[in-house]
Amino acid sequence: MAARAFDVVVIGAGPGGYVAAIRAAQLGKSVAIVEREHLGGICLNWGCIPTKAMLRSAEVFHLMHRAKDFGLKAENISYDLDAVVKRSRKVAGQLTGGIGHLMKKNKITVIMGAATLPAKGKVSVKTDKGTEELTAPNIIVAVGARARELPGLEADGDLVWTYRHALEPKRMPKKLLVIGSGAIGIEFASFFNTLGADTTVVEVMDRILPVEDAEISGFAQKQFEKQGMKIMAKAMVKKLDRVKGKVTAHIESDGKTVTQDFDTVISAVGIVANTEGLGLEELGAKIDRSFVVTDEYCRTGVEGLYVIGDATNGPWLAHKASHEGVMVAELIAGGHPHAVDPSAIAGCTYCHPQVASVGLTEAKAKEAGYKVKVGRFPFIGNGKAIALGEPEGMIKTIFDAKTGELLGAHMVGAEVTELIQGYVVGRTLETTEEDLMNTVFPHPTLSEMMHESVLDAYGRAIHF
Repeated sequence: MAARAFDVVVIGAGPGGYVAAIRAAQLGKSVAIVEREHLGGICLNWGCIPTKAMLRSAEVFHLMHRAKDFGLKAENISYDLDAVVKRSRKVAGQLTGGIGHLMKKNKITVIMGAATLPAKGKVSVKTDKGTEELTAPNIIVAVGARARELPGLEADGDLVWTYRHALEPKRMPKKLLVIGSGAIGIEFASFFNTLGADTTVVEVMDRILPVEDAEISGFAQKQFEKQGMKIMAKAMVKKLDRVKGKVTAHIESDGKTVTQDFDTVISAVGIVANTEGLGLEELGAKIDRSFVVTDEYCRTGVEGLYVIGDATNGPWLAHKASHEGVMVAELIAGGHPHAVDPSAIAGCTYCHPQVASVGLTEAKAKEAGYKVKVGRFPFIGNGKAIALGEPEGMIKTIFDAKTGELLGAHMVGAEVTELIQGYVVGRTLETTEEDLMNTVFPHPTLSEMMHESVLDAYGRAIHF
């Protein structure tokens, strides 16, 4: 069978790949997309979307327990874990079905199978029906990443889980150990802790949520501990002894090793890119610890070969992958897109309370040599937060004292994952403190705290 020719072949149909394919098709290119598992990739099927559906169930459960605070009555509150999981799978299914429709609408050829790159401009796909050969002058690799497994802490799906197992739990953990306190670890710790699991989080760094501003992660930790979570920072799980129904974890902390028993362990210690066996290195692409090295336009140095999303430089976030997909498609079509600026990408963690941030932390800004002005505003000073019954939280803003440039914004509390985008837009428009101060924020909203935090950096906060 002769090779099929396209202008662009995309490998991987996650939020990076499918968006790149759509944009390239919109720009008049003939496009094929190759996917070995599910349209929508990890994000839609096993990541961002189903976890948010599960966390929403936990949030409603938490609110039901607080019914009395709102003048309401709810008795004999319980949950059905299978039904919670079923809802999350239904939400994921609805969205992946939508991706199939978008592929058809944009006349993109979808090929289900595993791709390799035998030569420049060539893609070979192993499908159910045999091998299909494709050619294209432009190839976009968007193969994503998977959970990293540490020796001795490997998942078995029974006692030790990755996020995949945690999304379809066979049982409700009674005593849960979460290894790693990045976004994935903390979200699952928050979910199971809210539903009643006795939860311990172990983090090797000196604090949880280590990429966040220290003040924000400290505030979040206090809230988690109030909810009954146990947190061990500067600690490491050295090994796990497994017997039927029980895991004994050897945890090293302060030079001493303690053992604790758990019935379930979730390992969330980072990711590994799915780059092996594709033939990238043979073509001349450079790989560093599984991730492909690219320039700011996702170019690999091999003509016509681009790598986007979790298979290349961080931050490893779906929205960054999508934006890179659009950028590369426009580059291929002869446009002049802006390079993606990693410091302008917001990070969101959907635990309870939520955490969101963009730009430099206070420590990083000082390290970079800036003289800073820092503003803070607590949720307790905001009418809408009190009316919602969510008075625990804070917003922190960091400005360059010299120019008034917004260097970073960091938040913890209810709905901050929705609020952060205001500051993201501000940074993209190169806003200064004056622009933000002169912006009228609607009342009563949580967004007013964003205004107050800016005002506070300049000694002008009104409600605090």
